[in-house]
Amino acid sequence: MVGCHTAPEAPTAAETAAPTLPEGVIQLTDTQYQNTTITTTQVQQKNIADNLLVNGKIDVPPQNLVSISVPMGGYVKSTQLLPGQHINKGQVLAVVEDQQYIQLQQDYLMAQAKLHFADLEYRRQKDLNDQQAGSSKAVQQAENQVREQNVILAGLKQKLRLVNINPDQISEDNITQSITISSPISGFVSKVNVNIGKYVAPSEILFELVNPSDIHLNLKVFEKDLGSIALGKKVLTYPNATPDKKYHCEIILISKDIATDGTTEVHCHFENYDKTLIPGMYMNALITTTNRNIDVLPESAVVSFEGKYYVFIETGKQQYRLQAIDIGKNTDGWIEIKQAQTLQGQKVVDKGAYALLMKAKNTEEE
Repeated sequence: MVGCHTAPEAPTAAETAAPTLPEGVIQLTDTQYQNTTITTTQVQQKNIADNLLVNGKIDVPPQNLVSISVPMGGYVKSTQLLPGQHINKGQVLAVVEDQQYIQLQQDYLMAQAKLHFADLEYRRQKDLNDQQAGSSKAVQQAENQVREQNVILAGLKQKLRLVNINPDQISEDNITQSITISSPISGFVSKVNVNIGKYVAPSEILFELVNPSDIHLNLKVFEKDLGSIALGKKVLTYPNATPDKKYHCEIILISKDIATDGTTEVHCHFENYDKTLIPGMYMNALITTTNRNIDVLPESAVVSFEGKYYVFIETGKQQYRLQAIDIGKNTDGWIEIKQAQTLQGQKVVDKGAYALLMKAKNTEEE
């Protein structure tokens, strides 16, 4: 006996249609379920930090920022500095030349010669006076000349040292037309304002150097938020250009002055300094204010539709119900769920929630 096999009937429209948002139930077919990766999770508690979002810039205390100039001016003969370049204390930054350095050394040697002559004349007049062959006035005048030449020589010696010329190395056969400018600190170059051949006046700044040992973050915090911060609070900061690059800081000083815009300065110290952070660079920062236990779901489990937020709850085999929720803050991939008791013990869709939302919207349009 041959049995008759009847082909399975195609599902009717009533069987495949899904209720409309916001309280619809979505039933996935076997094919739809196989083509969609769906995992579930449950509401859980996490200790989440409340953060205050502020901004500021990289700053350096005055003692760690050095402006390099030439006390007597001159023409830049050579320099190899570039912004961001590391330098060591005593390293030559530039060579500057000018005829006034020649004149200064010449004046020093001439003053030495005059002092020698004045000293000889003083001794001669003193000997004559001791032998009653001279006058006391002549001795006094000669002594005064020695003192005057000593003062002139001492002043010229300090001028030479000011431009980094060693007076003890100057002689008739050793006069230089150039001077070297050395770094007074170890750190890096933040600004280069000169080029070879340029004349620089004594008031001009050739280079700006930074000692990174005490570089810090200067934040602007509004007066209303001062009560939520304190010394020792942790800060997470990042540049505008590279927000994925995070730096950890700690608050070390809170200013007592309120500016006209209602903000005060909060200074933070970097745990690990990065030389790519240069003075004046603008930064965003998150200041940890409080820590609290809150009910959360992964942000992938929460979907939005028409300005409201929803989750999908598994109610049966391949069956999911859309439920509206109220959310709080979003921190590190976790979203705070308010009135989470309505979801306690429920299986909430994590991966695949967006795909279910798309199916629900398509079903509603149909």
